[in-house]
Amino acid sequence: MEDPFGHRISYLRVSVTDRCNERCRYCMPEEEQTWFAKDETLSYEELLRTVRVGATLGIKKIRVTGGEPLTRPGVAGFCAELAQIPGIDEIGIATNGTLLAKLDGGITIAEHLVKAGVRTANISLDSLDRAVYQRTTSRDLLPRVLEGIDAARAAGFQSIKFNCVLMKGQTERELPALIDFARQKDALLRFIELMPVSTQDVLNDDTFLPVATAKKLVEQTTGPLIESPDFKTNGPAVYHRVPATGQKIGFIGAMTNLHFCENCNKLRLTCDGKLRPCLGSYLEFDLRSVLRAGCTDEELATFFQNVVLRKPKEHDFRHNYQPNRKMIAIGG
Repeated sequence: MEDPFGHRISYLRVSVTDRCNERCRYCMPEEEQTWFAKDETLSYEELLRTVRVGATLGIKKIRVTGGEPLTRPGVAGFCAELAQIPGIDEIGIATNGTLLAKLDGGITIAEHLVKAGVRTANISLDSLDRAVYQRTTSRDLLPRVLEGIDAARAAGFQSIKFNCVLMKGQTERELPALIDFARQKDALLRFIELMPVSTQDVLNDDTFLPVATAKKLVEQTTGPLIESPDFKTNGPAVYHRVPATGQKIGFIGAMTNLHFCENCNKLRLTCDGKLRPCLGSYLEFDLRSVLRAGCTDEELATFFQNVVLRKPKEHDFRHNYQPNRKMIAIGG
């Protein structure tokens, strides 16, 4: 599938739940969150059928997201079935890490995921300071995250990435510790600019820390970073190498990088069955109604292709974007 701007679509982020055991201030509103009812959420069978059809159209990579995806029972089994779909080359999971070390049948959830065919884990990690972590997530769960990271390493994921959302007045003092920790854990560390996904007022002069500023602050610890243009993962991160150690650090500048959207290859499927061609756009299309109306696979494929044709050239975050969903209800 290719959109009118030359984006070739090969990556689908699949949200399995809007529920989460944390409450990060850039993801969820402060007011009470109303969760989707069970019958509003796509079943695993509906999700699998959608991925099967997507795979015939060129979808090769799946990332399972939430909310916190590990709060939904049966995620590892779902991932195992994803791994059996012809054409799907890579399955990853995006998680806050709090449940990776949980035991189920004598082995950790992380081990279950690896056995199911999940190869990569993206773990949110905004702070290594317990008090700061609690203030950011409204939950005192950092010790469980650290246990989860160790469980992920022991389980044998091919790649582990730490995602840190840059927040002015907080992240600046976290940088050296996060860099050192990622190196110790042999994980890729990515710094992500704050985006006005959940509420517009989450992003202001008091909270926004550009990646260029973060890079300069990192270099106070590491010395000048060396850009690594040939090192790519599936996302939009620009990676740099620390000369002394070879450690790779990624910067994701959705707000300040004017070329951010040029190589976008993804769609997002929300847990309530909306197919979204862009995170930073109002556009979403009701796949659930099509599925539950008894569509054929050919009709589902046509639905996919029509959504791709509506994919915008770039996101709207720089243009007074007014969110119509909280990030928790889109999928990380």
